[in-house]
Amino acid sequence: MLNSLLLAWLVRWGGQQYRTASFGRWLLPLLGLKLVACGVASYLLSEDAAYYQRWGLQLTGQLWDLPGKWLLTLAGDYFWHGGQSLEFHGYSNSFFLIKLLSVLNLASLGSLLLNGLYLSLFCFVGGWELAVAVVRVFPLTPPGAPVVAFLLWPTVVYWTAGLTKECLLVGSGAWLLALALRWLYGAETPRFTTVAGAVLLAVLQFKMRFFFAAPLFAALAGLAVVRVGQQLGVGRQRWVQVVLFAATLTLGGWVGSEISPVFRLNKFTNQLIRIYSDLQAGTQNRPHIEYENLAPTLESVLRNAPKAIASALVRPMPWEHPAPLYVGAGLENLLLLAVLGTAALALGRRQPGLLPFALVVALGFYCLALAALLGLSTPNLGTLNRYRSALLPYLLLLALQNEVAASWLRRLGL
Repeated sequence: MLNSLLLAWLVRWGGQQYRTASFGRWLLPLLGLKLVACGVASYLLSEDAAYYQRWGLQLTGQLWDLPGKWLLTLAGDYFWHGGQSLEFHGYSNSFFLIKLLSVLNLASLGSLLLNGLYLSLFCFVGGWELAVAVVRVFPLTPPGAPVVAFLLWPTVVYWTAGLTKECLLVGSGAWLLALALRWLYGAETPRFTTVAGAVLLAVLQFKMRFFFAAPLFAALAGLAVVRVGQQLGVGRQRWVQVVLFAATLTLGGWVGSEISPVFRLNKFTNQLIRIYSDLQAGTQNRPHIEYENLAPTLESVLRNAPKAIASALVRPMPWEHPAPLYVGAGLENLLLLAVLGTAALALGRRQPGLLPFALVVALGFYCLALAALLGLSTPNLGTLNRYRSALLPYLLLLALQNEVAASWLRRLGL
């Protein structure tokens, strides 16, 4: 019954999108691509996904046997049932995903493929909603830009399919941005249901990875302040928009650090170095990122940030390692460099694109901040290739929305 309800909603939603979206004809091919990626990811099951699935089944067993104790498990960091135990010291996004799977198992009856399908569909719908929002709110923007960025780019499609945190991370972020664009630029009045949905999406984004959520929330807050300023007749000049955006980030960072230690600078820098040190131990025989005198200080982070950003965006290259996965990732990075080169060419021709300047600043900040955080915390280029799937769609959206890229996308039928 639960799956029938889900299927009925999906058919109704898909029919509406097929009829109303300007690129609706791409719905079924793109959905089919996502389902194929989900099947491949489920067949080539990662250790992390198997871990989530195993413990999700254990928590579902507790739900059936002792619902009250299961509720306590949801609110805590410890699980014990049927001789099996699991304990985390503090918050864990892995445990959060396991808790979520314990609920999804009520519909999937513990099916790995169905659980992966649920997460994959959530990510697909979130990416599609953002693509539709961009095209409707900014009709002059090439429709192929958000479609390629969120629904067609190879590693974005693959790493956001199956039982991965990236499914929930990218899906919630894209859907949240879609709602923000409809409210800030589309003159849509927020309703109770959409506001409640935005809150749930924001919570999900934060629960998955607060390192990723913090820059996104900051970017959206800065964008909202600029839009409010423009409505009040302030901030029409670009330099004023930059000042308003920077002031919002500065004030928001200070307020956040006063509310919770999670948002304090020393928390970020110490976490970055700790994660980097933990992951570096297992990367010596594979391509990885090395820094000179990396320390948990603002000065050290800023000094190494350019190398971190470049490494996060364009490494590995095809010649760095003979393993097929590294070669494939390197070839994709060459394609990414070509896309970024096209964007630079368009900028040189003074054809940077048709997205509002404030939105470009907000998404540009998010991409650079997240690339720095990823590059500084993740020396393993294989792991980095998966993690950066959360920022690639936004970078590609910015790089593909110019007229030079649009001419190539039109030749491909996008």
